[in-house]
Amino acid sequence: MKHRVFLTRRWPESIEAKLQERYDVSLNRDDRPLSPAEFKRALQQYDAVCPTVCDSLPAEVLNVPDKRCKILGNFGVGYNHIDIAAAKQQGLIVTNTPGVLTESTADIAMTLLLMSARRGAEGDRLVRAGLWKGWCPTHMMSSDVTGATLGLIGFGRIAQAMARKAHHGFGMKIMYVKPSPAQQEVVDELRAIRCDTVETLLPLCDFVSLHCPGGNETRHLMNDERLSLMKPSAHLINTARGDVVDSQALISALRDKRIAGAGLDVYEGEPNIDPGFLALDNVSLLPHLGSATIATRTAMGQKVLDNLAAYFAGKDLPDRVI
Repeated sequence: MKHRVFLTRRWPESIEAKLQERYDVSLNRDDRPLSPAEFKRALQQYDAVCPTVCDSLPAEVLNVPDKRCKILGNFGVGYNHIDIAAAKQQGLIVTNTPGVLTESTADIAMTLLLMSARRGAEGDRLVRAGLWKGWCPTHMMSSDVTGATLGLIGFGRIAQAMARKAHHGFGMKIMYVKPSPAQQEVVDELRAIRCDTVETLLPLCDFVSLHCPGGNETRHLMNDERLSLMKPSAHLINTARGDVVDSQALISALRDKRIAGAGLDVYEGEPNIDPGFLALDNVSLLPHLGSATIATRTAMGQKVLDNLAAYFAGKDLPDRVI
């Protein structure tokens, strides 16, 4: 008898097909967010539930009677949407998908940096609206990227991948904040300078990119006080987690031109976006596209499949969180 597996959202077809060969798989064919009640039923009816980073699994959802599920195969690296303490208390195993989305997410961070610096989204809207009157020496002047200073808050895989693209591709100077120094070979390659605190880094950088995990410890890390430390000509890039930035504080800083611009791929309460952002020309907005390439999303699904296969075979899990 095949193990029962539930996917909370649709995955690449090739991975769904592989899963269906091995397991009794149920798909969320409407591809819509599930309600807490639906999650609870899934935990009671399936051996494995595979959530995504947009699914919320607090303690009250995980604490269900007669639970059949023993493993949450998370489709994504981040897992702050899962109450890990509650999952552990309930005897649930949690896995994630590290390593395979590094380059694609770093690509999106660089995309947003370039869009914000060169006012790409604003220019696109202007052309589409039929408002472009032709070339002019002072029209839509913007910020240089080549040779500018990039500050990275967090210096894990994705941040280092972005730093390589920025340093080797655009000659950018690299600064970073991290609790402990990066590996010496990385520092030497990128000529990276470590700052002791976020407050030290912010005034020195032309671009600041966020690469820290979400959760209570980093909630509103970029608040009004820290945004005020950035240069008026600086740009903020966020491909990490939406709640790392205080949305109202950022909207205020952008509206008042206290910073030059921002590029966002993640948001507090997404997919709901604060309407204040929509009224601003100096913010570039993407719909959480960090890992959204065919190859990367397929590799993420394969990671989940590998973890499920190891679990059901009684082997060590390659990407176990708890």
